[in-house]
Amino acid sequence: MSGDTTEEAARRRTFAVISHPDAGKSTLTEALALHAHAITSAGAVHGKSGRRGVSSDWMEMEQARGISVTSAVLQFPHRGQVMNLLDTPGHADFSEDTYRVLAAVDCAVMLVDAAKGLEEQTRKLFDVCRHRGVPVITFINKWDRPGRDALELLDEIESEFRLKPTPVTWPVGGPGHMRGLVDVRDPDRMLRYTRAPGGAKEAVEEVLDAAEAEQAVGADWEQAVEELSLLRETGGTYDPESFLAGKSTPVFFGAAISNIGVRLLLDAVVDMAPAPGPRPLADGGERPLDAPFSGLVFKVQANMDRSHRDRIAFVRVCSGVFERGMTVTRAATGKPFATKYAHSVFGQDRSSLETAYPGDVVGLVNAGALRVGDTLYAERKAVFPGMPTFAPEHFSVVRPVDIGRTKQFRRGIAQLDEEGVVQVLVSDRRGEQAPVLAAVGPMQFDVVQHRMENEFTAPVRLEPLPYSAARATDAVGAEQLNKSRLVHGEAMHRARDGVWLGLFPSKWHISSFEREFPDSPLEALIAAHE
Repeated sequence: MSGDTTEEAARRRTFAVISHPDAGKSTLTEALALHAHAITSAGAVHGKSGRRGVSSDWMEMEQARGISVTSAVLQFPHRGQVMNLLDTPGHADFSEDTYRVLAAVDCAVMLVDAAKGLEEQTRKLFDVCRHRGVPVITFINKWDRPGRDALELLDEIESEFRLKPTPVTWPVGGPGHMRGLVDVRDPDRMLRYTRAPGGAKEAVEEVLDAAEAEQAVGADWEQAVEELSLLRETGGTYDPESFLAGKSTPVFFGAAISNIGVRLLLDAVVDMAPAPGPRPLADGGERPLDAPFSGLVFKVQANMDRSHRDRIAFVRVCSGVFERGMTVTRAATGKPFATKYAHSVFGQDRSSLETAYPGDVVGLVNAGALRVGDTLYAERKAVFPGMPTFAPEHFSVVRPVDIGRTKQFRRGIAQLDEEGVVQVLVSDRRGEQAPVLAAVGPMQFDVVQHRMENEFTAPVRLEPLPYSAARATDAVGAEQLNKSRLVHGEAMHRARDGVWLGLFPSKWHISSFEREFPDSPLEALIAAHE
């Protein structure tokens, strides 16, 4: 069985697509699935009439706004491999969800807008990848529109990320004037593309040799050849060891909306991205691939199936073989957990799953006991590092619009807390009837209001609080804050884990409190916006 586990793990590629908002992340996700023949027609969220919605953006709110507000899992085969693609929210307000996903992947595809270059959220996500040791493949998107010079974009990546960009494909023609692509590994040919109507199908790819390319596009071909020669002289060639060590990033160019350059990117994930390997444990050791089953719960989502109102926990298989119906142990409690209802997931769609191997994502349905960050294991105990909790910067009291829906209100708020959509805070002063929602960004409140009304049939109203900073503390610090003469702050504890948080109007008020109570324990939390 250990041999089978290792062989099957070698066939897996588990990767995330990350980017700043509006860089085209969900469109690229759809295009990758199209080129793997996992779907027959690509769609955009705000596409033309008759085009379908993006598979990964299955939530009604996502389709209405044209943004991703929750991560999604797409599993599909390609070239004999099993691809586990995790689409992530791009907006900074949903950073926690993206960070959790990056704890469950072996590689990331970083999407860069050709016109905008590196943006704030791109920088933050790359830092997370570097911290977690996740190698990064770069796709420079929207080359079919006006944008910045290719060499200038490479210089920006190298100077800001201290990462050597090594182009694997190179554009023929500048941004907005794309004539084709050169595969650097076969530089004497040009790939010319004819976009399918509406971009719903794969672009037709035509191969031209050097003479044909020069005749067809003239000076653009000559410039591309000169630029590639310059890159070779400066050492900008792909090196597997450097890539896996996080010192370089393979770079691809294209246009996801037109499905141009996407096939080459998808093949690169197969050829370059690492297969699953041993996973670090919380105690500093590693869990080998051929050890008994272990998995990490990186996401919990309710109401993906509106007809059944169910709850699904997403588990990254880290070692061993998962078999549907097996009984595993939840490390946090030491209690057994049955896995009767296990699914393979493709966006909102899913099907029963019998067996899964390291790198695969298993959806456990009606897993009410599981929480984000949980470790599951069989036979030999394993505990993986927990998930980060970001410092909230926005706070609102939440109340039901209809007190007759109090039961549904409580159930919905508890569910959203367990999913990590927001943090729910409670205090003796306010009581459980008026919990406080704490969020990294205000758009999280929009998600809460939408889901409470549409999924839990319990509309809510929010009353903003005048706080913008939080610090972890203890019961003593909480009592001091509530008694403070200088700071009009408030102490509450998280419903999820009981950790005390001190809420302050500003960082200046935190300094005032520390001067008033110099021995008070305050601990900074992970900041999403710093």
